[in-house]
Amino acid sequence: MSNPPVTAQTVAELREKTGAGLLDCKKALDEAKGNLEEAITILRKKGAASAAKKAERATKEGVIESYIHVGGKVGVLIEVNCETDFVARNDAFRAFVKDLCLQIAAASPTCVSREEVPEAEVAKEREIAASQVQGKPPAAVQKIVEGKLDKYFATVCLLDQPFVKLPDKTVKEMLTEQIAKIGENIQVRRFVRYQLGA
Repeated sequence: MSNPPVTAQTVAELREKTGAGLLDCKKALDEAKGNLEEAITILRKKGAASAAKKAERATKEGVIESYIHVGGKVGVLIEVNCETDFVARNDAFRAFVKDLCLQIAAASPTCVSREEVPEAEVAKEREIAASQVQGKPPAAVQKIVEGKLDKYFATVCLLDQPFVKLPDKTVKEMLTEQIAKIGENIQVRRFVRYQLGA
């Protein structure tokens, strides 16, 4: 069976789905032998790799954004940093930061990443998870406990949560995509979520 040809239409379709550059789309389709889904995977891997390279770069610019939910009972204040003021003024960057405000208002995370969760809390959650699976083989217990911890992190850590607008991706995956698209390191520095009476 022969591979589908890489046409301008296929390249355009890949660009529409990923937001990647024309040349990157063409190379990914060539590498994937015309398979669109495989080309998307290749671009995502490359985006994650380029985002990882950028992660060490300093982020001294950015924005502080706020969001007050209808009715004024929930409010969010967030600081998201980037490398240049040019990107800080970019509409795509600002829209992403607004989406993060909505995420925090809707999903109530308590911290940005797993590293911010106190070790005592993680130990307590691990102990609770282990007590729920007593009597199972040790190898299974370890996997089940790690799975339960992942679920716990997805409730308290912003970057681990499913993104409210695209639940099949995490906030961290969306952040990685933004870094790959914009071409600069982006970091969620901190946030505060206010809830009336809480």
